[in-house]
Amino acid sequence: MNQGTGNPHGDVDPPGELAPNALSVRRSFDRAGAGYDAVAVLQTDVRESLLQRLASDAVAPRVILDAGAGTGHASHALKCRYPLGQVIALDSAFGMLRAAGRRQSWAGCFHRVCADAERLPLADASVDLIISNLMLQWCDLDAVFAEFRRVLAPRGSLSFTSLGPDTLHELRAAWAGVDSQSHVNRFIDIHDLSAAMVRAGFAAPVFDVERRILTYAEVRGLAVDLKAIGAHTVTAGRPKGLTGPRKFAAMQAAYETFRRDGRLPATYEVIFGRA
Repeated sequence: MNQGTGNPHGDVDPPGELAPNALSVRRSFDRAGAGYDAVAVLQTDVRESLLQRLASDAVAPRVILDAGAGTGHASHALKCRYPLGQVIALDSAFGMLRAAGRRQSWAGCFHRVCADAERLPLADASVDLIISNLMLQWCDLDAVFAEFRRVLAPRGSLSFTSLGPDTLHELRAAWAGVDSQSHVNRFIDIHDLSAAMVRAGFAAPVFDVERRILTYAEVRGLAVDLKAIGAHTVTAGRPKGLTGPRKFAAMQAAYETFRRDGRLPATYEVIFGRA
């Protein structure tokens, strides 16, 4: 870890400059930090699956990077799992890391660093294990994988999750019948992830896909949850202002075609990757 990027007391360092799109993402998650855990059902479930999939190596990693650490649950779990290792909880959203401070304990103290995963403030070959839960869909893949490859030590490993293109397909289909604007983020498929990893120098990345389905009584519940976790639309062509009530009502009516057993599904295509 470079000098000055963090300290053992878990103080949060200030963020660097971010590109406009990255700045929009950071602001959304920054605002979501305080109430994130109360609604992050999917994120919690996927994080636990990711941690369970970590290989049990004979040699414990000395430095672990939790990229896109959010409110610090994985960082705390990693510190408890590898008590002699340094765990770095890195996130571009100051509000998330402020919330992560509440995870600190005498047995689970980790560094908190506010920085962009596409410009890691870490030395070359300094990290033994990188994990990243549901962050990559907000990133420039080539930039972030190049940085992951740069900071990984020889024989280091990377494990991550991301969202695939089938994510929220019901919501996307419902909006498609209302207008031509982009109301739902476009997510990354495995081919793009694999190609970016190979370009960055990772050998033989391995993937598998699982689907998680959350259900709601009404569409408005899904909309409230997406806002609460900071998952706003950041793609080109998104609406610039507030969506009018008539358009929202039309989308609600279209979404009703997906109702099953009295509930509305919201599908998430979860990609697990390692290298």
